[in-house]
Amino acid sequence: MLALVVVGISGAAVAQGYPSRNIRFILPFPPGGPTDILGRAIAQQLSDQVGKQFVPDNRPGAGGNLGLEILAKSAADGHTIGLSSSAFAISPAMYKKLNYKQSDLAPISLVAEIPNVMVVHPSVPARNLKELITLARNSPGRLTFGSGGVGTTTHLTPERIMSITKIKMLHIPYKGSGLALVSLIAGEIDLLIMTVPAAQAQIKAGKARALVVFADERAAAIPDVPSAKELGVENYIVQLWYGIFAPARTPADRIQWLNAEIRKAMNAPKLKNRLVNISITPRTSTPEEFARFIAEETPRYAKLVKDAGIKPR
Repeated sequence: MLALVVVGISGAAVAQGYPSRNIRFILPFPPGGPTDILGRAIAQQLSDQVGKQFVPDNRPGAGGNLGLEILAKSAADGHTIGLSSSAFAISPAMYKKLNYKQSDLAPISLVAEIPNVMVVHPSVPARNLKELITLARNSPGRLTFGSGGVGTTTHLTPERIMSITKIKMLHIPYKGSGLALVSLIAGEIDLLIMTVPAAQAQIKAGKARALVVFADERAAAIPDVPSAKELGVENYIVQLWYGIFAPARTPADRIQWLNAEIRKAMNAPKLKNRLVNISITPRTSTPEEFARFIAEETPRYAKLVKDAGIKPR
């Protein structure tokens, strides 16, 4: 688990009149998905406490990489930041060519961990994970699974499961897991792995059947769904984390100011309780700790991609 860290607050940026206008907050996935849910909640809290608006700007595409490319090419003045998932550390192993480098972005802080859940359309004749694996094994390539895009945990997790269990399913990528969920509800795909917060309403409404939460413990939002650890399949878990970035070369004092405000926001009782209630665990870090974390996560994910037999595209 990622540790909560408290760092000192720098007032230098404030003394220089920063921020002088509203701050653009790039969300590299469409509305309705976990990035949007988390990003808008953080933006509201930051707007309330800073006195300037943090304006969400959804820029979906290429598994979240289009939004990160836009962020990397934005002015490095602290008035544009972006939220990314662990896809930031996965993408270098998934794509032969990206239009940005990890070094083009400056890590500000980790902000959250979110568990994924496997859901199937109610018509799928599998009441639990074991039955699903058996169904897929008996009908290779017949079951379809959606994802939020190539290189996301919603893609990598089922690929990992297929690699471990030797089953075959057909991948259908979308520009965000929220769009994939719409297709699942419509019966256009059979299976989807996505975050608990984004899927819980459809699960509770009976429009999607949840089979397993990819975590060590059950999710409070859907307590009847077993955890991967309970089922003895912890090796299926692909950790999903979120962090906030700025363009590289953003002044260090502004990075520190943003870090302090983000840390304050993530520990604010109103936001913290709101997130915990939908199974999002708030996290924070210093920029340096976040950078080290990414440096550790990138080769770990590269190994997961290689072990799953996924070829870069």
